[in-house]
Amino acid sequence: MRTRVINIRSKQNISPWVWVPTLYFTEGIPYFLVNSISVMLFAKMGVPNDQLAFFTTLLYFPWFLKGLWSPFVDILRTKRWWIIAMQILLTALCVLLTISLPHPAAETIAEKATSVSTFRFTLILFIIAAFASATHDIAADGYYMLAHDSKSQAAFVGIRSTFYRIAAVFSQGVIVYIAGAIEDKTGNIPLSWQVTLGATSVVMLLVTVYHCFALPKVEKENQNPLPTSPTRGGASLSKAVWKELGEAFKTFFTKPGVGLAIGFMLLYRLSEGFLVKLSQPFLVDSKASFVRDGKVFGGGLALNTDTVGLLYGTIGVIFLLLGGILGGIYIARKGLKKSLWIMAAALTLPSFVYCYLSMAQPESLWLIGTAVSFEQFGYGFGFTAYMMYMMHFSEGKYKTAHYAICTAFMALSMMIPGFVAGALELAVGYSTFFWIANACSITTFIITYFVYKNLSPTLPSREGEETPNN
Repeated sequence: MRTRVINIRSKQNISPWVWVPTLYFTEGIPYFLVNSISVMLFAKMGVPNDQLAFFTTLLYFPWFLKGLWSPFVDILRTKRWWIIAMQILLTALCVLLTISLPHPAAETIAEKATSVSTFRFTLILFIIAAFASATHDIAADGYYMLAHDSKSQAAFVGIRSTFYRIAAVFSQGVIVYIAGAIEDKTGNIPLSWQVTLGATSVVMLLVTVYHCFALPKVEKENQNPLPTSPTRGGASLSKAVWKELGEAFKTFFTKPGVGLAIGFMLLYRLSEGFLVKLSQPFLVDSKASFVRDGKVFGGGLALNTDTVGLLYGTIGVIFLLLGGILGGIYIARKGLKKSLWIMAAALTLPSFVYCYLSMAQPESLWLIGTAVSFEQFGYGFGFTAYMMYMMHFSEGKYKTAHYAICTAFMALSMMIPGFVAGALELAVGYSTFFWIANACSITTFIITYFVYKNLSPTLPSREGEETPNN
């Protein structure tokens, strides 16, 4: 699928510095709101881990499926139109989340007895936000390529990544910290999240209004026809899109070694797929364990919400990003094959700190923060090999489409363990759960062994540009 590149300088003399940082900051906020903050919100509202993990895992689906509608985003309207439309929609959804957030009783929250059905409308809003966020991702990345020549694209790769990472710190750190600070002052957990979501909606509103004026108009409506469809007729266009998409899928699944590649994408971070879904609930759950209806509740570290925002959402995310940056440098120098084993070890072995934390339940925030940062750094470092392998496997005629399919399997790799993680934890408790989750690292090393055998030692290396999506 091809698009016509139009030089921004011939249309509007607007520097990329005006819009690239804010565009990718805005791209990150709804992603982390849907996939990270929602977990923390439901945990603090007293939703049991089995329901929490299952329903928040469903929110990954739009990123799993987005390759199916990305051709239509590319063709039906301009990228700028889609960006602003999705930002308006996401702003409205944040407002609706703010005014409609349920207020469970304090006793129900303390007993971890809040049914997820209480948040039925909240979940619907999160699902719509997930689809809007995934669509915004498609449009923003396409717009970035249209609004730059190749030299300018390369120059601003680091800028877009940096501001996406800043959005990660803002969402998982600052927003959670503010919610915790309000909770500490008022003792009202629902109110703390309501105020925080309201502040997020204000941020989204401001950047949306800004982008209405700051984003240069680099396209005209209906100016990007497919090469297979010279006309703009609805039926012929739709047929051409689906034909192109079908060909991309066919060539992907007939590639040599596709079974091994899919196995790697699904199994390489299986252990982390269990851990990431329940790490935040573990940090805030009460220390004392109790059993109700055969389910184990409590056994966490009982940290305050603002403390989690600081240790996990800010310091932890910074170490995650640092691991990713150093991993990119390392793999660029050594190549994928020489890096693979050390990165597999970095991805899995630091996760055993959660086994220690769940058994010792330490009081020291320095110790807890160090453990979380160590695990996040290892994950960021080891994840680089995963991203590099997907880039390698996507090479060919349909490189963009094949990479999109790879990212779908990346989302699926987190969804599969996420669906069962909460139920498993309630059945055995945090300590045993973390030991079981880390035992899954065996699959990481098995699949790494087979992939290592089949990789070329002369495979070119590139430094990855994006932040790992948990």
